Amino acid sequence: MRRVSQLYDEVLAPCGLRSTQRSLLIHIARAEAPTMGELAVALVLDRSALAQNLKPLERDGLIEIQVDEEDRRSRRIKLTSLGKAKLAESTRLWQKAQHRFEHVFGEEKARALRKSLLVIASENFEHAFREAPEA
Repeated sequence: MRRVSQLYDEVLAPCGLRSTQRSLLIHIARAEAPTMGELAVALVLDRSALAQNLKPLERDGLIEIQVDEEDRRSRRIKLTSLGKAKLAESTRLWQKAQHRFEHVFGEEKARALRKSLLVIASENFEHAFREAPEA
C-alpha cells in the first residue's frame, strides 16, 4: 500500500496535497461538518493523530475547525471555499492516477483489489480478525 500511495502522491504533487490529505478532505466534504470524534472514527485514527494531520490543512486555509454550537466541548471541521477548490483540483489528478494504475495493474485486478480492501476495512472483518484462533 505504501508504494501505491507514493505513486499517487507523485501524481497529486502539482496540487500540493498528499493522498492522505486528500482523503481527509473527502471525508470532511462527505460528512459536511463532522466533529473531530466522528472524523476520527471514520478514518480509524485516534484524535491526537487526526489533530496532527489536520494542522497543515488548517494552516493552508483548506479547512476551518470551529466550536460545535450544540456541544461546546466538541469541534467541527468544515471545508473552506479554498478547500473545496483544492479538492476539485486534486480529483482531476486522482482520476489520472487511477487511470494509470488500472492501465498498468489491469482493470479487473484493480476492481478485485478495491473490493478486497472494502472487505478488509469493514467492521465485520475487524471483528472476525479479533476472534480468529491463534496459530
